Amino acid sequence: MIKRTAAFILIIIATGLFNLRAQEVLRGLQSARDIADHYSQKSFLKSKGLNDTLELPFFDDFSFSNIYPHDSLWADDYVYINNTYAFEQLSMGVATFDALDNRGLLYDHASTLLFEADHLTSRPLNLEGSAADNFYLSFFYQPQGLIDAPSRDDSLSLQFWSVNDETWYSVWKAEGTEVHPFRPVIIHVDDDRFTSKGFRFRFINYATLAESQSDIAMSGNADFWHIDYVYLNRNRNQADTILHDVAFTSPLRSVLNNYEAMPWNQFREWYVSIMGPPVSMSYANNDNIVRNISRSFKINDLVEGTEVHAFPPLARNIDPGSREVYNAPLSYVFNSPGEDSAVFEIKASLITDVFDNKQNDTISYMQVFKNYFAVDDGSSELGYGINGGGSNNAMAVYRYRSFSPDTLRAIQICFNDSYQNANQRLFDLVILSSDNQVPGDIIYEQEEALVDPGSEINGFTTYYLDDPVFVDGEFFAGWRQRSETWLNAGFDINTPHNGRQYYYLGGVWRESSKNGSLMIRPVVGKALVSTGIGLPDTGHNLIIWPNPASDILNIKAENTSLYNTQTEIYDLNGRIIYRKEFNEQVDVAGFAPGIYYLLLKDKGLVVARDKFIKNR
Repeated sequence: MIKRTAAFILIIIATGLFNLRAQEVLRGLQSARDIADHYSQKSFLKSKGLNDTLELPFFDDFSFSNIYPHDSLWADDYVYINNTYAFEQLSMGVATFDALDNRGLLYDHASTLLFEADHLTSRPLNLEGSAADNFYLSFFYQPQGLIDAPSRDDSLSLQFWSVNDETWYSVWKAEGTEVHPFRPVIIHVDDDRFTSKGFRFRFINYATLAESQSDIAMSGNADFWHIDYVYLNRNRNQADTILHDVAFTSPLRSVLNNYEAMPWNQFREWYVSIMGPPVSMSYANNDNIVRNISRSFKINDLVEGTEVHAFPPLARNIDPGSREVYNAPLSYVFNSPGEDSAVFEIKASLITDVFDNKQNDTISYMQVFKNYFAVDDGSSELGYGINGGGSNNAMAVYRYRSFSPDTLRAIQICFNDSYQNANQRLFDLVILSSDNQVPGDIIYEQEEALVDPGSEINGFTTYYLDDPVFVDGEFFAGWRQRSETWLNAGFDINTPHNGRQYYYLGGVWRESSKNGSLMIRPVVGKALVSTGIGLPDTGHNLIIWPNPASDILNIKAENTSLYNTQTEIYDLNGRIIYRKEFNEQVDVAGFAPGIYYLLLKDKGLVVARDKFIKNR
């Protein structure tokens, strides 16, 4: 998924974390950036006919939804449709229930006490009939998946709406537990209260949040449930839980060795050693009989708008209930006339029986070539940091390889949103040499960058280097902490780091024990526009005086729209010491002598910044 950011929280340990020794820590997200982006762009105008009563059958495997459930079937949009959170999906697309709302934010009423979280409510359905019609509703569900298990008190429930009573009735509930494979549930809808026109059903998850007593940056989302294959129809029976469907079960991935994206100029020179695995297709026969299928793929150059390669259909039988991975040979080497970038679409297809559900038989992947290296897929599922006593000066880095001599210009890092911006601390950018694939000497460091969730795609912030760094071969890029605060960097659980991610504690480099990849992207090539102090250009200028200041600091914004923002001031350790609505004068008389950062924020995003000195 494309999650800006993205994207959820594990249960927070209730004991004081500062009493623990320093260690790598993963936590769930405060917000899901891709949901927030789609929410801000979506139209809330209802299409004609959406309030009409639907006729049976009702079926959704969530394979044709994008972020939100399809509004032709569902009356609300709180669950998140994705392909990155569930374990061994039955098909592409699951509906995930958690503690984030349809804006991608923690629910306003989220609490350490049990609360109602996500709802998934069907549109009105016509269930006029009698018990002889044998109405049955079935679905498959899974707790936890690849993220956080719901606690024992949490639950996923199913409710039916009675038109006559105007009341919701609970008909099924699963209590919180650890992950298990998707399990079928089938429920006979035979009560007269429900067999009428206007019937509805809904799923609700009940969640609890545990808060950190020592670091509020580590508070966030938890308690995950996933459902798939929701099917309601007449003339069914209690045993009708077989899915007569062959479906793709996982997204396509990069066909490059070790990278999801890389610089176009380096690929064109070294494509022989960079082209990696074949096109890998994962699919399953969810039926109880042998099925014959054909597999194929094609590649389109999206810049040129042309099909550049095709792999013809290849047939085989697949046993009932089995899962397969087919590695289709790839003889094509990407080629496009663009000098600086190229984008190719790889589209894979299954040809299945005529009665098969076709929505989940086609998947695609965008192979991107620009000016950066990426090992992540752009989706942040968790937050990563080094926390606890002794983590001051800890480092986290990732190993990259420049195939040609090149110039490192910037480092992009995805930082997740944290509660009350608690992770917005200063850190140092570091570039290290590689000593037999282990971090070697620091060859470049840039002090006093500020954690910023960013406004760029997927929540990445571009930290421009004051001085370009020559790279040739392997190098490491990452950060050094200036405090014991957990920085909450984006962490992609779907791209294993394969021994390329390291962290530094107590004078020793250790290979990361976390399964996934830090979302760090080195930018190379032509010169970029530098903006100073390791932060992106906001496009707005500030004038602050006197600088140094002793009592009153005056602020003048070039753009008057900034006068509707919030002013925040941080010390060199990244601690926030001032936060108020914008005012042209700030009383700094009580500040300790030193260097401070002044930020203007609009809806949580940094829109202007500057630095000043406080005199004695």
